[in-house]
Amino acid sequence: MSVKVIICDPIAEEGTQKLNEAGFQVRSGADLGAEDLREAIEAYQGMVVRSGTTVDKELLDAATELEIVVRAGVGLDNIDLEYAAEVGVEVRNTPAASSNSVAELAIGHMISLARGIPRGTSSLREGEWIKSELKGTELAGKTLGIIGAGRIGSLVAEKGASLGMDPIAYDKYVSEPPVSFLEMVEKEEVLERADFLTLHIPFVESEGPTVAEEQLRSMKETAYLINCARGGVVDQDDLYEALKGGEIAGAALDVFPQEPPPAEPLFQLPNLSLTPHIGASTAEAQRRVGEEAAGELIDFFQGED
Repeated sequence: MSVKVIICDPIAEEGTQKLNEAGFQVRSGADLGAEDLREAIEAYQGMVVRSGTTVDKELLDAATELEIVVRAGVGLDNIDLEYAAEVGVEVRNTPAASSNSVAELAIGHMISLARGIPRGTSSLREGEWIKSELKGTELAGKTLGIIGAGRIGSLVAEKGASLGMDPIAYDKYVSEPPVSFLEMVEKEEVLERADFLTLHIPFVESEGPTVAEEQLRSMKETAYLINCARGGVVDQDDLYEALKGGEIAGAALDVFPQEPPPAEPLFQLPNLSLTPHIGASTAEAQRRVGEEAAGELIDFFQGED
């Protein structure tokens, strides 16, 4: 009997096709609610999820035949990893598939902030001509501070360097630079030196925000903060006060502690650039994510055979 796989959140057609060609029985479960999924899951040995499906203890208890969950993407915060390990369900993800897309978005937000693109757009829509107010700055010659020097952080460093930026980074797990031109320094030095500070780290609830009031106060008044990592990495209340009080020049957010986020005063500030968690939302990244998720399932079950 062939392996049965349920794809709980939509992935690129290329991923589904790859599974079908490998002889898997594939069902789309994207139309199932949480209760219906719990009832259906007992028939499947493999599961693919994105951020929309929560793989909690209740779902894992119902998945009596389940051997592997593949997160089509990077973050695993929607999967109870400890309980999955306890019941013998392997969990994998596709961390490299969307790295370039996220890195490009981070650079895009830097340019957006440096040149006042959000204000320029909104002002013209309101019939205003504020050319004299939009005196920006170049990225070339600026210090690019990176917290988190993994796949995405390294790509941001490469792209920033190609624009003439001077990249420095801190990573609590990495001491040697992953690329030759990247200078590894302590976190405090990154905060103090960065003209543009970009975050590429997970959110660890027990540790709390990586950037809050203390860190924001140590940054330059002319600095910009970009978070395309995870909601919670930046304390948004403290960020609001820092932006409103001129402690930093601006910020960009692609991720939020609650998604979709509730309306809040932070979003009304003119020196803020916002996107709705679109870091991996490119055609190329979605194709790679789908194909790599399929590849993880194929490798897992063919390895067993």
